[in-house]
Amino acid sequence: MRLLKYSKFFFSLSGIAVVISILSLAVFGLNLGIDFRGGTVTELKFSQNVSPEQVRSSLANQGLQNAIVQSTDEDGILIRTQVTQKEENDRYLATLRTELGEFEERRFDSIGPVIGKQLSRQAIYQLVLISLAIILYIAYVFRKVTRPVSSWQFGVAAIVALLHDLIIVLGVFSLLGRFANVEIDSMFVTAMLTVLGFSVHDTIIIFDRIRENLRVYAGQTMEFVVNHSISQTITRSLNTSLTVVLVLLALLLFGGDTIRYFVLALLIGILIGTYSSIFVASPFLTHWQAYKLKRK
Repeated sequence: MRLLKYSKFFFSLSGIAVVISILSLAVFGLNLGIDFRGGTVTELKFSQNVSPEQVRSSLANQGLQNAIVQSTDEDGILIRTQVTQKEENDRYLATLRTELGEFEERRFDSIGPVIGKQLSRQAIYQLVLISLAIILYIAYVFRKVTRPVSSWQFGVAAIVALLHDLIIVLGVFSLLGRFANVEIDSMFVTAMLTVLGFSVHDTIIIFDRIRENLRVYAGQTMEFVVNHSISQTITRSLNTSLTVVLVLLALLLFGGDTIRYFVLALLIGILIGTYSSIFVASPFLTHWQAYKLKRK
């Protein structure tokens, strides 16, 4: 299997996806949820049939033009607003009760803007620290790698793949936020950290085989070693990812609204992570080594 023969195609495909994602993030940004900008989430169960459009119209008439109203699988209504005080929220609900009928308040969560900013900073710190830890860990584990590839090259190649995954997933959710009003919450950060862990695990499996084959096939080219290593591990990588994807698809279809976008982030991230481990990280390592040889 000579996958590296098509590395330019894979790099072009990834480059287009990354550029689109960066442009989307620059133009649209991320639709931050109340976890990051403050606000309330209220879930109501009306005693009669009430549509989200009716609730949205009532709230708009009360001055809440930007309220996000969605239906849930349990015939409930989920309302997200920028209101942070319980008393103020109760006034809006009293008007809803008068206009649309009786309901049961199943859930009320409120987060202030100060806490939201703290969560945003913590999320960035977590992603940066984990990326640095991954570089150091891989560099240490591969410290006895057979020349000519240094252990730091493995670490940097893994981070390139992780950044590739992270940017594309963020880009997808930037577009979803713009056109489907999907919000980013703290669960999304958890999904991103999970994706990073899964992706680097898949990448290390391939890199470990490359390290072994550099010793076994010491007289062969780097391209041969990487192609052979991918051939030996690709079935395992695809089978592992497919197992996880099937579980996530089941959760996406039957798990309910509360975890839908968390599961979607995991699903997209794991698919992209599997792709990057095979078609980005290893080819990047090969071309980097070829570039070093040319310079020498």
